[in-house]
Amino acid sequence: MADPELRVVATTRELRAAAERLSLPAVALAPALVEPSLRLLADGAGAAVLLRRQWAGDGTAEAVVLHRAGVPLEHPAVVATALAWGCDQICHASTGRAVDVPAHRYDVPLVERFRQLAARAATRVEIAVALAQDSGRERDKDDGSPRIDADEAAHRAAVEVLASLGVPVLSEERADGAVADGQPWVVVDPLDGTGNFAAGLPPWAFSVALVSAGRPVAGLVADLSSGRRWEGADGAGARRDGVPVQPRPGSTVVVPSAPAGDSVVVPTTARRVRITGCTAIDLCLVADGSAAAWHDVDRSGSHVHDAAGGLAILLAAGGVALTPDGEPLLLSPDTGARIHFVAAPNDAAARDLLAAVR
Repeated sequence: MADPELRVVATTRELRAAAERLSLPAVALAPALVEPSLRLLADGAGAAVLLRRQWAGDGTAEAVVLHRAGVPLEHPAVVATALAWGCDQICHASTGRAVDVPAHRYDVPLVERFRQLAARAATRVEIAVALAQDSGRERDKDDGSPRIDADEAAHRAAVEVLASLGVPVLSEERADGAVADGQPWVVVDPLDGTGNFAAGLPPWAFSVALVSAGRPVAGLVADLSSGRRWEGADGAGARRDGVPVQPRPGSTVVVPSAPAGDSVVVPTTARRVRITGCTAIDLCLVADGSAAAWHDVDRSGSHVHDAAGGLAILLAAGGVALTPDGEPLLLSPDTGARIHFVAAPNDAAARDLLAAVR
């Protein structure tokens, strides 16, 4: 029996089938496989739709239906795509007809409210960072990393959206507020990879996570330099641009930086080491199988705001994060504290990496 559920097209075979349904040449749809602002959905029963995310005249995002076959604007999969993009409207390119994306509901579980608001916050941050990109450096942070106008603009844009969750929101850009014992909390890195952003060297990202009992149970990381988005939640899996992902063994290890005053050591479990300068993206690369593992064990450590969003996606994808003592990593609502850990596809790989870098 044909599968009636619309899913993101991720292979050339699926793309060719969708092209036939839409009466378009496959080359016209090929960008949807690589461009984060395009999304091609299809099912096993003859329906298909091509969507594009774009900016409306008022600076909000909208999901535009470019081509469709058997898919109404209000189709749940179209709405879900618009929500994941942080859009306010769904529009039909040919007719101009538009429908509003449903506002987030207060009668659904906290995780679901967080996922929708996180997507909207990421979209607001995109605009805020773009408008602040020509601003100069203000000063250095306590850890020596640069602080620029874009950091503050991104913080304000994110918190304005996330405040309606009704839980404490911690941010790299503010002193920590109080979090009661047992209370869930949100932690934001408005602009991870500020040094990259200031230099114009990708990647840089917006990262946010919902943490409960020390475990990041949902998270989103938006690569602001490319448009890619990773999102995941406990029990719901993880996705990159709508496509399910999972970690896998490999030979590349990513690290946040070179050890102070020392050289980068390639662990015996790897063939190569990569440094991107953006921890949130690094952890997503492990989650989606692009990299085999990540660690900061022999470095100065990371902050909870750097790691929480990517960790949520890694755990949702089935990966693990262990402390140098080999224990599961738990997060505390303290953005000033340093944490050390390894991230890997499974427990055995994490322990092998720990043994190699100690």
